[in-house]
Amino acid sequence: MIEICAIASGSNGNCYYVGNENTAILVDAGISGKQILIRMEQKNLNPNKVKAIFISHEHNDHFRCVKALSKKTGAPVYLTSQTLESSWKRHRPKDIILFKPGEIVAIDDISVHTFLKMHDAIEPCSFRIEHNGLSIGVFTDIGEPCENVINHLNKCQALFLESNYDEEMLWAGSYPYFLKKRITSEYGHLSNIQAKKLLKEHQNPALQIVLLSHLSQENNRPEIALSTFDEFKDKFRVEVTNRYEVGEVFVI
Repeated sequence: MIEICAIASGSNGNCYYVGNENTAILVDAGISGKQILIRMEQKNLNPNKVKAIFISHEHNDHFRCVKALSKKTGAPVYLTSQTLESSWKRHRPKDIILFKPGEIVAIDDISVHTFLKMHDAIEPCSFRIEHNGLSIGVFTDIGEPCENVINHLNKCQALFLESNYDEEMLWAGSYPYFLKKRITSEYGHLSNIQAKKLLKEHQNPALQIVLLSHLSQENNRPEIALSTFDEFKDKFRVEVTNRYEVGEVFVI
């Protein structure tokens, strides 16, 4: 049994919970440590179970509150050396454990598979979190799906999967051209259509649920993202995460 929950998901801050009966990990800490704990309490998620905080990359919406969160939970922070060196010094936690991309990190009876992805950060990683033969993928901030992403995604029974923008909304919107190009580049973000294609071609036959994550406030809408994935509704559950409040707890 694994519980998963999107504590926060969006460009204003990200945090994802994955845990079993005894142990939990958090991925990213882009909103305040206090708010993360409040949201966990709202869903009866025990902060004493949190044994590790994994950081995907140094951007503020993933990193800025990890120092406070680590202090509040007592959990060490796992990140790469280049991510640490590229982060703001005032946001760096004290209790740090470095990993190299590609390593499998054991947190009690949970295995965290770390791997590089394509994004405009110094050493961006995503994670496949495994327990008792079940795998949960945390796949956000991906410009273009590389072999690492594909090879881990097709092992997952549940996914936090980026579905950042609707292409028509982005190109018709008010963002400056350079930012539109950055978002749509191979080191930017996944669109609804790109995420759908990735699932269609590489989903695990045992996939149970996909939580569409890191939706753009300006260039996407939950109903648009969900409608993109209509063809999968008879195969697995598809839900949208929220940038302003904690999501539902799902049991895998």
